[in-house]
Amino acid sequence: MASTGKLMRWRSSCTEASAVCLSTIEILLDYCFPGVYADVEFKEGELLLRDQMLFGCQHPLNKIDCLVCSFCFRFIGTLELQIGRRLFFQDLGLSSSHGCDTGACSDVSNDHGASDSSDGDDIMDERSCDDSRGCASGSKRAKVPLPKEIVESLMNGEIVLPYSDKFSAPPVVPCAGGCQEAYYCSKACADADWNSFHSLLCTGEKSEAFSAKALLQFMQHANETNDIFILAAKAIAYTILRYRKSKANFLTSCKEDAARVMDKFHMPLLLEAWKPISVGHKRRWWECIALPEDVDPSDEAGFRMEIKELAFKSLQLLKAAIFDKECEPLFSLDIYGHIIGMFELNNLDLVVASPVEDYFLYIDDLPSPEKEEAKKVSQPYLDALGDEYAVSCEGTAFFPLQSCMNHSCHPNAKAFKREKDRDGQATIVALKPIPKGEEVTISYIDEDLPVEGRQVLLADYGFTCKCSKCQQES
Repeated sequence: MASTGKLMRWRSSCTEASAVCLSTIEILLDYCFPGVYADVEFKEGELLLRDQMLFGCQHPLNKIDCLVCSFCFRFIGTLELQIGRRLFFQDLGLSSSHGCDTGACSDVSNDHGASDSSDGDDIMDERSCDDSRGCASGSKRAKVPLPKEIVESLMNGEIVLPYSDKFSAPPVVPCAGGCQEAYYCSKACADADWNSFHSLLCTGEKSEAFSAKALLQFMQHANETNDIFILAAKAIAYTILRYRKSKANFLTSCKEDAARVMDKFHMPLLLEAWKPISVGHKRRWWECIALPEDVDPSDEAGFRMEIKELAFKSLQLLKAAIFDKECEPLFSLDIYGHIIGMFELNNLDLVVASPVEDYFLYIDDLPSPEKEEAKKVSQPYLDALGDEYAVSCEGTAFFPLQSCMNHSCHPNAKAFKREKDRDGQATIVALKPIPKGEEVTISYIDEDLPVEGRQVLLADYGFTCKCSKCQQES
């Protein structure tokens, strides 16, 4: 956990479960209600912490528009490559920005509703811009396509845009497994991703997956239905790889008979591998997912059964791809449902601002005559991108420390993306002065709603809020 030199801690009032009296699944799902507390005083607007995500994924369609590191989600490659890729896929009719020719810029939402709804707006960099900068303000502007040769030259680095060197990003590092799907900002990120989960989830020739064919089927199913399954797969792969590493280290230091020792220490090692995930509040996905507005309450039972069947299909595909007999409890439907439910209840929107937006805003703010000279080169590319030139990297992520923060309808902190935050970490700032020892709280929902509406939304999280604001309004 990183912070600004000021310490924070999380507390729990629960005791550890006993392996003697509980089943394996009950042990894995043993949950305590944690909280995050300030160890020092914080001022209003001060940065409390930057929480590194434990698991994250970019929305599949967003990958078309944004080339980012698959581990830290920083933009990678040259500005020219970013713009050229977008124009290339745009010409093929592929884009995450549907209906973009109308000039209506709509944010890509988390289609499984797993994000913390109170933070969705805060986490976005709010910018006010006029029509001259290309932002949508109700006007309609058709895109002006560029010749294919120009787009290819831009992607290949044969064309250099004026002032693009001021928006440099790390070079693209391909996946060592050869999947041609994951790319990184550095070898350090590539190695961290490989060792954390990608070695089991890579579809390349060096993948350690049990069945590459089954893994491809799992990925296709997740992309077509719900990318929350990819997060769940990362959680399971992460636990398996941690278990294998712990087992190898343990056996190296152990001089006794390996088989006999592992019979005794197998479960403790698996529980230790599971520990980073254990902090998140868990309910079965099909029980905690909010009922969509287009589903009649009388059909709720059928809807939840369909969700359960969807999870079962995903689990069967994943099991065929990466099953490990020693980690068999992880592949139960109950565990899988609780993992997905944890993401449903704890995730934040993953948003990283695009350097493409910054570039065109920079050009527009140049003094004359530099502005006019630069626009002679840059304007055709802006016209080709259209009103939705500023597409951010968007996805969903699970942050371990943020997931330990309890809710309040009168919170003292919030997730907020600052101008200088250019990766996928969650940034938590103080909404008001926080004295030493006070619990840090965030809002899971829109706290400006009436108390009745807030309680309805919070019911999906499995509790009734009794904060001071709710008690006063009730």
